[in-house]
Amino acid sequence: MASQLKFVLPLSILTISFLYICNADSCSSHTFSDNRVYSSCTDLPHLGAALHYNQSSSGNSIDIAFRAPQSSSGWVAWGLNPKGSSMVGSQVLVAFFHSNGSLVAYPTQLDSYSPSMAPGNLTFPVSLLSAEYVKKEMIIYATLGLPDAKTKYNHVWQAGSTVTGDVPGVHPTSGENVLSKGTVDFQ
Repeated sequence: MASQLKFVLPLSILTISFLYICNADSCSSHTFSDNRVYSSCTDLPHLGAALHYNQSSSGNSIDIAFRAPQSSSGWVAWGLNPKGSSMVGSQVLVAFFHSNGSLVAYPTQLDSYSPSMAPGNLTFPVSLLSAEYVKKEMIIYATLGLPDAKTKYNHVWQAGSTVTGDVPGVHPTSGENVLSKGTVDFQ
């Protein structure tokens, strides 16, 4: 009996994992509200997130949609770090449900490992910033003026489970949360 359980348990885990992967909404098959369409996308390697984008014809701005699974009590963020490869120095867009019930999105700079998360200006232009909550995913939309006229940047993304006093709480400091960074080439 014990040997049968040893075989059945791994097989069950494998089957559940396969079903989860097959049912996952990859970035290439995702559809957005308001008939938004993005020509490029990447499934990010951590936190179940994805980044969708269109580069402008002039090449100096980018339309993005960042989406990540999240409960209605949490928050998500995505941004660029024009000068480094970690969280500190990143200029991000954050979204969460405000205490008045509205979904808010705003830019903020991460100037330390304990940033204020207060709304602020970035060193590059941000326009058409909005967010929506669909099927347990928070989605941030924006148009960014690309800093330094480059196409390749370090980027970070994050998710946290709490918002207190309309300020996103600290995200976990282990596991996928500390690995959620990489390089993106908008070309």
